[in-house]
Amino acid sequence: MNSTTFRTPSPASAPANGQNNVNGNYTPRVVPLTCSGHTRPVPYLHFSDLIPQDEEHPYYFVSACKDGNPMIRDGMRGDWVGTFLGHKGCVWSAKISGDAATAVTGSADFTAKVWDTYNGQATHTFHHNHIVRAVDFQHARKGLQSENIVTGGHEKLLRTFSLAEGRDEPTTTFSGSQGTIKSVSWTTSEIIISAAEDKQVRWWDNRIGEEIAAFPTGPGEDITSCEVTRDRRYITVTAGKKIYFIDYKTRECVKTVTTNYNISSVALHPSQSHFVTGSTDDTWVRVYDFEGNELEVYKGHHGPIWTVGFSPDGRLYATGSEDGTIRLWKWGPEAYGLWK
Repeated sequence: MNSTTFRTPSPASAPANGQNNVNGNYTPRVVPLTCSGHTRPVPYLHFSDLIPQDEEHPYYFVSACKDGNPMIRDGMRGDWVGTFLGHKGCVWSAKISGDAATAVTGSADFTAKVWDTYNGQATHTFHHNHIVRAVDFQHARKGLQSENIVTGGHEKLLRTFSLAEGRDEPTTTFSGSQGTIKSVSWTTSEIIISAAEDKQVRWWDNRIGEEIAAFPTGPGEDITSCEVTRDRRYITVTAGKKIYFIDYKTRECVKTVTTNYNISSVALHPSQSHFVTGSTDDTWVRVYDFEGNELEVYKGHHGPIWTVGFSPDGRLYATGSEDGTIRLWKWGPEAYGLWK
């Protein structure tokens, strides 16, 4: 981005925005908003938390792209805010901090970068020896900024880095994965969750630098996504044609949904009443109730859907596709954003 300002800081006294759509109602046959700008497939997107002091822009999202240019957008309307320039290879993963002040990206150029979302500049660059496929911030308490990140990728290693120290050397390195690490979630100061091509979801204790638990998927079930819900109630895993819902506290699988297509990603509504999926087999978005009953099939993309995610208020969800676009789909019968 060659402008000096991505975003305008919001006054702390601004009123809070709206209420969560806690009942989980959905609206069939919704017309999505299309967010253009990327020139290659969008493998991942991620929403910030609700920002109480920002009434006009209550949340944002970032998108990774194989064109090497991750973007930040207004979450409610999809308006482009800025492009983070600096990677020299495709960007596989992008996360935005809860307060939307910083973003972190992982790339095929063997680096992870941390960005200031107000000016679009990279504040940190952490070098690796191979492709970085997954990144995340350490979970921080409300109102505090994260001071650490975690990365994973083709080296089959997890690494943590201190943003305060800013050194290129990791503070901790975890070994044990037998395949490329495709997803990481740093859920508390102690626990990091990873998913890899060896068909294992693993829990790591940052205090001792070791694996403490693992969940294997079935034979032939390559993991395509692994996410922790915002309320840390479930870990959702997609593998082959199955969706696993793992209880966050007990680490036990409490529900399995089997479909007739290969699933790339799943997003659970904040109310836990419904979920949506994307697939590598077709271009459709599917909506289910939590019991696994298919309710709707939406068409709009022109390529497989790689990533899906709900906004923090549950009023819309976003899909990122092989066709290089992101689409926003309204959830619920009420007017919202540009849907009047």
